[in-house]
Amino acid sequence: MARKSQNLRSSRSVCRQDVCAPSESWRVFCAIEVPATVRKRVMEHIGRLRDSVPDAHASWSRDRNLHLTLKFLGEIPKARVENLSLAAGRAVEGFSLFNLVVEKPGAFPNEGPPRVLWIGVSDPSRRLSELSERLEEECARESFPKDARPFHPHLTLARLRKPQGTRALASAHKQMPFEPIEISVSELLVIRSELSSEGSKYSVISRHALGAQASCAKREKS
Repeated sequence: MARKSQNLRSSRSVCRQDVCAPSESWRVFCAIEVPATVRKRVMEHIGRLRDSVPDAHASWSRDRNLHLTLKFLGEIPKARVENLSLAAGRAVEGFSLFNLVVEKPGAFPNEGPPRVLWIGVSDPSRRLSELSERLEEECARESFPKDARPFHPHLTLARLRKPQGTRALASAHKQMPFEPIEISVSELLVIRSELSSEGSKYSVISRHALGAQASCAKREKS
């Protein structure tokens, strides 16, 4: 009888695990690719910062991971990734190319201990803001939640995990010159982020050329 009871408990445990097991999910976001010339300048800025405040604890961005995020969705079911690509494709449909200016070092939050160092992105034509709004609307059509936070375009340089040296690092960052550089925006990317002990690995899922029809999106090979 004891053996039968033990087998029953084991069976129920397996059933609960099967029912509650989550479907496969991907961590995804939509972004604009940053040219190599800008990435080089940003990495040089990071190098000078690390030399000026060597004791600061920070998680620094890597060259290959620099991008301009328009919408971060986090973990979504893998089966819904195609819906996100469709939304991105509709957002850029009929949207002409435009320019941005990468400039002005800053930090988040505005008050209290700094947690994120960034280089700002100016949007003189407001086309980036318009693209962001379009993307939010098209994602909402696919039942993805809208971002409640206001859109603040920037390139993330570092995340500050510990308080030691953070104020000195943020101060040095803000005072360090960063010559403005203009970039041209020609496509919107849907990207997967895979977390590991060695940092985030980014893989492009699909590319959506500005002005192209939604059905013309380029899917990346897996």
